[in-house]
Amino acid sequence: MLTLAQTFAFLIAAVLLTLSPGPDNLMVLSMGMSRGRRQGIAFGLGCALGCLSHTVLAVIGVSALVAASPVAFTALKWAGGLYLLWLGVQALRSSGAARVQSGGPASEQPLLKLFAKGMVANAINPKVVLFFLSFLPQFVVPAQGPVALQLGLLGLLFTAQAAVLFGLLGYFAGSIGAWMNRTPGAGRWLDRIAGLVFVGLGLRLITSR
Repeated sequence: MLTLAQTFAFLIAAVLLTLSPGPDNLMVLSMGMSRGRRQGIAFGLGCALGCLSHTVLAVIGVSALVAASPVAFTALKWAGGLYLLWLGVQALRSSGAARVQSGGPASEQPLLKLFAKGMVANAINPKVVLFFLSFLPQFVVPAQGPVALQLGLLGLLFTAQAAVLFGLLGYFAGSIGAWMNRTPGAGRWLDRIAGLVFVGLGLRLITSR
């Protein structure tokens, strides 16, 4: 099972990373601004639940590595740490010039269809698969119990917080999108925070024994 400290640290990192400007949250904001709150919320919830497919892949893949060889699991964590370091450097170097496009009038689409679009858009993104394989294992402590259970719980926590934040982004899309477009430095500072989180996670792994 997850400890309180383990859960708290994971949630802080997950929330900061979810809020940093990226394809998913910018699409949610754009959808909410162009089509309305309900549509933005539906699309955002779909994006969030798409994380469950990546959780399943992480549980299967990482658990297989642990069963095969503890050395292989350590190698995965090292590779994941280097990948997170690279992501952090990219975020720190980013200009942060993300803008939210409101688009023009759009034809009405069923909420279920928008939900499915959001889920598919997230589920088929190979970068998100790689991110989950790198991010989740950093918070796993094999001595605390089954690795598969810890990975599954972490994936569910990430999905839950993403659903809440994406739902709020969809609901307040107009105000948040206008603020981001009006405040170019906001995206830059959010990128900087996410970059520091990535770098911190990567360095923690590389320097730990």
